[in-house]
Parts: sequence; C-alpha cells; structure tokens
Amino acid sequence: MDSQNTSVRPHAQSRNGGKNHPYRRAGGVIHDNSRHTTRFTVIGNHLAQHAELSLLAIGLAVHIQSLPSGASVDIRTLADRFPEGKTRIAAALRELETHGYLRRTCERTSSGRIVTRTVSCNQPGRTGDATETKPARPARPAKPRPPARRALPAVPQPAYPAPDLLETALGVLAGLHREDPRLLFSATDAEHLAPGAAAWLERGLTADAVQRALSADLPPEPLRRPAAFLAHRLTAQLPPLPSFRAPEAERHPLQNCDVCDHAFRGPEPGRCGGCRSDHQEGA
Repeated sequence: MDSQNTSVRPHAQSRNGGKNHPYRRAGGVIHDNSRHTTRFTVIGNHLAQHAELSLLAIGLAVHIQSLPSGASVDIRTLADRFPEGKTRIAAALRELETHGYLRRTCERTSSGRIVTRTVSCNQPGRTGDATETKPARPARPAKPRPPARRALPAVPQPAYPAPDLLETALGVLAGLHREDPRLLFSATDAEHLAPGAAAWLERGLTADAVQRALSADLPPEPLRRPAAFLAHRLTAQLPPLPSFRAPEAERHPLQNCDVCDHAFRGPEPGRCGGCRSDHQEGA
C-alpha cells in the first residue's frame, strides 16, 4: 500500500488550475520528462540556450562534454562520426573556442610529432577537476564575453594535401613563436593556416626556409591578429612553382591510403607516409 510523505510541502496550486498559464499556449512545447539515474551529462542553460553559438556548435559541445576523458575530438574523428563534414565541424569548434568552451593548443611530443591538446570547459571562465571534490569557492564576477571572432583570410591549398605534408606544415607553424613571440596563435588557427604552409613546402622549400620567410621583416608594432597576418603573407608571398616538374609518365600514380583514405603517390596501394610512421611507432 502506498504511503504519503507528509514531510513534503504540497505544491502551490494556482487559482485557475493553470488553464491560463502564460507558457501553456497552442503550439508551445510540453515537456514529458523522467529523471535520469545512469549515463547522463549535466549541461548548463548558458550553453543549451546560448544566444550567439550556432545550433551545430551547441550540439557539438554537448557531445564533447558527454565523452570520457581521453576520447578523440579532432576534426577527422568528429567528421567520421557526424554528417556535417570537416569544414562545418571546424567552424563550430572555432565558435566554441571563441566563447571559452574549448581550449586547444599545439604541442610537440617526445617523438617529435605535433599533436593538438583539447580541454573541454563546461563553465567558461572556471576551472575544476572531476576526479576530486574541492571545497566551494566564493562566487566570482562573470568575465566579459569575448568579441565575435572574425574569419581568417583564405590561404593557398596544396595540390596533394598528404597527411605527412600537413603534419610538417603544422610543425613549421608551431615553431614560429620561437622566431618571434608575437607569432603565437591557437590550434584552430594553425589548422586553417596549415594548407598554406604545405603549399610552400610543395614548391620545394625546406621547413626552415618557410619559417624564416614567414617570420622575416615583421612590422615593429604589435600584431593584433597574428594568424590573419600570416594568412595574408602565405598568400601574397607564395613562391612560384618549380620551373621543371617530372612528366606524369615518370611519376608514381595516385593511390588511396588503406588507413586514412587520403591520396598519395606511390608505386602500389598501401599506407601513406604519415600512416606508415604511425604504424612503425605503434609496433
């Protein structure tokens, strides 16, 4: 037999039974909710009802916050998971980074590879650790919202964007701040600039030569948007193609990599250079 909990205060009843409640209008949403007890993620209304984020960015943030620590959230993995494609997903990640829901930095591993470290923030402006309980802190004043992000100028595209070529280009861009501390930008900006740097490398320049060319003769004043400055320089100072190129008959045919499906030139099908390196490191 069911018993009533008499210690619970009864809900307040409106005098008209809620018939004229302002939210009970024809066509309005009606919530049929049940409480989750397992496998759920708490999402703040500041994200779910964000006034400036696109619907794709909000959904992507919810997906990322629901993943376990260590899960891959790079553009390729997300594009394999969702139908929106790499371009739209990259734009949504830039939105989340602009509004503080993501922090992404390029780092070089002990093996020399460039990797992107991603930190997901469920409350921008605050830091925490989900593995331990910390004492409550006094409320802090809200930080001012960053201004809307302006799109970067387009950059040249390589004829054959092989993974190893793009990885070398990312290494070039990641090392520019050592040439001049003002040339520091986010991992999202580096992904946008990487094809432009790859187009320079494709023209026969070494990585050191590209770094010197991009960091030489910088203006003396502060660089307010270093990534936009580099995008312009990559386009305006793009070297010409080599005067001699081997005839097509003497070059290896295009193959599709068995792992990442990117095009590469080789005598026979198999793995591209980047995937071969990954396989050798994992062996």
